[in-house]
Amino acid sequence: MSYSDKSEGITKEEWMLRLEQFPFKQADMNRLIMNYLVTGELVCDYNIKTLSLNLVFIEGFKEAAEKFQLEAGLEPSVELNSLDDRILIREAVQNGRIHDATHLVNRLHPELLDNDRYLFFHLQQLQLIELIRAGKIDDALTFAQNKLSEAGEDIPEVLSELERTLALLAFEKPQESPFAYLLEQSHRHKIASELNAAILKCEHSADSTPKIMFLLKLIMWAQSKLDAREVSYPKMKDLETALIEPK
Repeated sequence: MSYSDKSEGITKEEWMLRLEQFPFKQADMNRLIMNYLVTGELVCDYNIKTLSLNLVFIEGFKEAAEKFQLEAGLEPSVELNSLDDRILIREAVQNGRIHDATHLVNRLHPELLDNDRYLFFHLQQLQLIELIRAGKIDDALTFAQNKLSEAGEDIPEVLSELERTLALLAFEKPQESPFAYLLEQSHRHKIASELNAAILKCEHSADSTPKIMFLLKLIMWAQSKLDAREVSYPKMKDLETALIEPK
């Protein structure tokens, strides 16, 4: 007997009733919320066709975390004052001020970029992208030659990334090229997320990534398994709003 023969699935009403009856512990929910506030805001880009989830994080909400700390009586896993520096770095990256972001990182953790050359490459790559975005082609070529020419030799795995970035220079309108995704705001978010996680790890924080990320990936995995077995169930189609559609 197949799996689908043994089960006809569950209706949305039955599923929502089970959720309401599940014995969630408030303390666990409080810790999850605090972890989210101090670690990062989660922006979801879920591709139904490829079952891929692009998770981008924006460094935490200090004011909200401080209020929640008082209301829930819960100590955060990181020093809240450290959020100020990470927020400044985030804003610099998201606004394309990569030189400022790099300066702030070096001031905060002088050895971080020296020890993580892959992260340093991504910051330099983003600096090159910003020059291309601004139409400063000569400056972009000079920067690539002086700063990135040896990156492929030092870190072989970045060679393809570097080639895609330099390919933008071959197009009169890079925004319409096959590599235009590098110029999108989401790419800045991606690098900001990578940098934020590295800073948290450098500060010996156990929470370098929001735990909610793992919960969302678990939902994706479970739904893909059910889909593969052609099981009828109320599916969460929109991870950002948690919208559940009837089976």
